[in-house]
Amino acid sequence: MLENLGQQALINIFSHLFFIGVAFIALQALHFDKLLRGNRVFQARLLYVLLTIVIGSTVSNFFLDYLYWSKQLQLLF
Repeated sequence: MLENLGQQALINIFSHLFFIGVAFIALQALHFDKLLRGNRVFQARLLYVLLTIVIGSTVSNFFLDYLYWSKQLQLLF
């Protein structure tokens, strides 16, 4: 029982880190320079990091929910 919880926690951590990395790479394709004011480098980087975490975590939660729900389908029959 506790082994399953540990494995699930490890899968969740790696999933979040993976999708945050993917979101970071994907956001590099956008030009945020045009949307932000000049001389606001710290705020721009903070916004970039927070946006990356939000997108990556959301996609990871969707992936993990889908995985969990697909495992629960066997209980239907």
